[in-house]
Amino acid sequence: MFKVSKRFLGHSVLAGVLMTALGSGVAFAQSYPNKPITLIAPYAVGGDSDFSGRNLAAVASKIIGQSVVVQNIVGASGTIGSQRVRNSAPDGYTLLVSRGGSQAITPALDSKTPYKWNDFTFISLLDFNPVVCVVKSDAPYKNLKDLLDAIRANPGKLNYASAGPGTTQHLAVEVMLSQLGLPSSAAMMIPYKGGGEATTALLGGQVQFICNNLTTMVGQIKGGAMRALVTSTPNRLKDFPDVPTANEMGIGNLEQVMGWSGIYGPPGLPAEVVNKWQAVLSEVAKDPNWLRGNDTVGAIPAIRSAQDTEKYAKEQFDLYSRLGTQLNLKK
Repeated sequence: MFKVSKRFLGHSVLAGVLMTALGSGVAFAQSYPNKPITLIAPYAVGGDSDFSGRNLAAVASKIIGQSVVVQNIVGASGTIGSQRVRNSAPDGYTLLVSRGGSQAITPALDSKTPYKWNDFTFISLLDFNPVVCVVKSDAPYKNLKDLLDAIRANPGKLNYASAGPGTTQHLAVEVMLSQLGLPSSAAMMIPYKGGGEATTALLGGQVQFICNNLTTMVGQIKGGAMRALVTSTPNRLKDFPDVPTANEMGIGNLEQVMGWSGIYGPPGLPAEVVNKWQAVLSEVAKDPNWLRGNDTVGAIPAIRSAQDTEKYAKEQFDLYSRLGTQLNLKK
């Protein structure tokens, strides 16, 4: 009688397990997605995460073959929505529109943040958003010097809007004041739920100025409702050649502050999902509608590999950690 050795049986069982695992991975890759995908934007409707999510969803839905729906879950400087994704099942059906504020600045500055900068699965960057400081078009401040002179002359009297402590809107002003030798109290921050609401506050006269991502305000600037005073980009903006750069205005440190959006998943997201989205995003990056959407609001396309996205996120976290120490903003 033919005898099968225990060693042979052991190898057979192991091979069977591996084949089953490989087979299930292939099956998962082929079947994903088979239902709608939710993109959680952690800031309010009208803000930058909302724009990035909806600009992506409109194109990605057609490419990936399932509905991609944006859901706004706001609060606590973007950490509530971010934490919702972090705690979601790692199946690829709940993803995050990551933002520099919620994924780099807040973890770097606030020790009570409920997650670390790398407590997610990195998929890709989406876009960069230059920061522009603006006032209402009927404000008495014709340029940045006028605004800064008013802040110096009336410390604590002028208000600015932000999407909350530790966000891009907040840190941009802190960096600007610090480089000019002014304390944080020289201008008072009024927090709102998102960049869109912060912009509305300026238009409603609730605050005197705001340093916000261009994507949120480009329509109002082009329409004449706002006057742009300075941009954080190294070179003048193509659509706003009359707006001086931070370096030209003697506040070159403002160049360090740049808004950005990405797409993250919860920890443990299968490689099959990441690879699927990388393939989808390679098509998105060439799509004229997605490119046109970015161009309309002044966003700079920035789709990257998962590895490059993680590297950039780490650089951003380290940057804001250093700035937080320098400006005494950590808590």
